[in-house]
Amino acid sequence: MSGSASEPLAAPGHGGDLVPGAMTEYLTDEWGFFVRSAGALERFRSAYQAVEVHDSVPFGRLFRLDGHFMTSERDEFFYHENLVHMPGLAHPGPQRALIVGGGDGGSAEELLKYPTMRAVTLCEIDQAVVDIARRHLARVHRGALDDPRLALRIGDGFAYVRESVERYDLIVLDLTDPGGPSTLLYTPEFYRACAARLAPGGAMTLHVASPVAHPDRVRDGMAALRAAFPIVTPYLTSIPLYGGMWMMACASRDLDPGTLGAEEVDRRIAERRIGDLQLYNGAMHRAALALPNFVRALVAGG
Repeated sequence: MSGSASEPLAAPGHGGDLVPGAMTEYLTDEWGFFVRSAGALERFRSAYQAVEVHDSVPFGRLFRLDGHFMTSERDEFFYHENLVHMPGLAHPGPQRALIVGGGDGGSAEELLKYPTMRAVTLCEIDQAVVDIARRHLARVHRGALDDPRLALRIGDGFAYVRESVERYDLIVLDLTDPGGPSTLLYTPEFYRACAARLAPGGAMTLHVASPVAHPDRVRDGMAALRAAFPIVTPYLTSIPLYGGMWMMACASRDLDPGTLGAEEVDRRIAERRIGDLQLYNGAMHRAALALPNFVRALVAGG
C-alpha cells in the first residue's frame, strides 16, 4: 500500500466524534480509508520495519508493516488466490516454485495445493514476519510454513535470485509496495534475474498497484516488466483491504494465461483436485483478464 498513518478519524454521521482505534491507510495524499482495531495483539519494530497485528471486526486478525495493510484472515484469498492461480493453472504441472517475500505463508499455502508441487522455496528478508505469522496468522498460511515441501530462506530476495542456480516453474513476488527493502525488487534488473531462474514454460507473477490511485506506478511497472519478458499479461482483482481495484501481472517467455478459456480453467481445477478456493474459478479467471478502457490505456505498450 502507498503511504499510511494511524490517527483518529471523524465518524461519519456521529457529529464529528473520533473513531476509537482507527488505523488509516492513505492511498494518496487526498484519499484513503480506515479499519478500526478491536485491539492490538502485537506491535514492535524488527530490524527492517514496524510490525503490527490487530484484531478487527470486518477482517479478523489483520497484519500491517510500516503502517501499511498487508493481509488479514478474512480477505487474504482475494490476493493470494489471484496471485498464484493465474499462472499456476496456465502451467501444465508446476513442480518447483520460489516465493520472494510472502512471509505470512499465504502464497505458499496456495502453491502447495498443486498435487505436482514438489518443492517451494520461500525467501523472506525479515524473520519477524514469519514469526508473527506462526503466532497469529494460522488462518492465512494454514500450516504451509511447516509443510515438509517448504524450504524457508531468510535473506535478501535479490541476492538469492541472482546467486541461485535453481530453475523454477513459478516465481511469486509477494512483496510490500516499492520502498525500503523492496525498492530494488521492482526494477528491470531484478525481473531479468527472475527470468533467468525460470524453467521452460515457467512464469513470474506479482502485484503491481491500484490503477485508480497509482496510474503512474502501473504504467512504469508494466514498462519494467516488458523490459525483461516478452509476454506480460496484466489482470485485475478487487482486494477489500487494499481499497478496491488492484492490478497484478503474469510475466513469461512463453506462458500466456490469457489463452485459457473458462471451461478449461474449471477442468484443470477439478483434474488437479485444487480445493478450498473461495474466489478462483474459470469465470473469475476470464473476468480478471477483462480490462476497462482506462486500464487498457495505462498498460498499452510494446
